[in-house]
Amino acid sequence: MQTKKVYVKSILTRTSGFLQTVCSHSLQPYRGCTFGSSLCGVGCYVQHNTFLTRGSLWGSFLEARLNAAEAYQSQYSKERRWARHSRAQFSIFMSSSTDPFVPQEKGFRVTQQILEAMLAKPPDVLIVQTHTHLVTTYLKLYLVLANVCQLRFHISIESDRDRLPGLPAPASPVKRRFEAASILKQAGFKVVITVAPLLPIQDPEAFFKSIAARADAVVLDHFIEGDGTPNGMRTKKTLLPPAMSMIDPESTFLSYRDRMVTIAQRIMPGRVGVNIDGFAGRFLSTKKGLDYA
Repeated sequence: MQTKKVYVKSILTRTSGFLQTVCSHSLQPYRGCTFGSSLCGVGCYVQHNTFLTRGSLWGSFLEARLNAAEAYQSQYSKERRWARHSRAQFSIFMSSSTDPFVPQEKGFRVTQQILEAMLAKPPDVLIVQTHTHLVTTYLKLYLVLANVCQLRFHISIESDRDRLPGLPAPASPVKRRFEAASILKQAGFKVVITVAPLLPIQDPEAFFKSIAARADAVVLDHFIEGDGTPNGMRTKKTLLPPAMSMIDPESTFLSYRDRMVTIAQRIMPGRVGVNIDGFAGRFLSTKKGLDYA
């Protein structure tokens, strides 16, 4: 693992493509992700972004953007003004190409400093996306931040399984991520479980009941339609689909997602989102099929 300390000129990126209807900006405290060598990293869509990887193996590098909080403060007025004019709200997705709570955050505290900067200069909406139970580390800080902006947590739980054949363990056990969701929900925060990318689920009924008890909503996203290429071709070149197929061959097809959506809708009516619509907070109606409310 190569770890570097860097200084950046900017930290807020105006969204386009997948995130354009989700929020006005994305924010990455780090470049790279040390979870890249775990289960979530195997199918991670970011590994295909050569602008970010710059020829390095995904999961082998991390750049800590030490002045990220200062860069946020310097961009704040201009970017908030642009967002409110162009997108109605100044909304931030943290993060789309790294995890804000990689283990190295304990030492660098880049994410913590960004959150503290937001207390004085808050966005209208902050969406925190993570794969780890470490998201609860700054619970007291969230309680204060929630007084000045809308705060939403997305916790990725791709399956009720911790392991797939031949693939590494997850960065954070399923049980610990469910516990984190419960802690945040009990503290009064809006919590969304992102089943993305959807992996084979051993007991769908119990899985979605667990989500229903711990979260406000669920989002299902299959690598087909999710990885940005026709028929999920980028992901099909990775080790993820063969491992999925060893458990359930049907799980590598989009029809599997639709079957899981049907189960989720029955258990969580009006609280189920699919693909980008779910990330943007647009949920299916209580009618059958993929019609939106």
